[in-house]
Amino acid sequence: MESIKKRLVACPKCGNLSEFSPNNAFRPFCSERCQLIDLGVWATEGYSIPEAITHDDLDDQA
Repeated sequence: MESIKKRLVACPKCGNLSEFSPNNAFRPFCSERCQLIDLGVWATEGYSIPEAITHDDLDDQA
């Protein structure tokens, strides 16, 4: 029988290795804690790209 090699990836929050497979409900994170911390950063717009709005960005039809 052929052994299946587990794919390990670094958790995006803490860097710990975790299995990247359907067996890990929190993938690519290592735990629910890291997943929720990342969700909190998204919810507070911590991952937004700061850029000033220019005149070209505004809709002239409004």
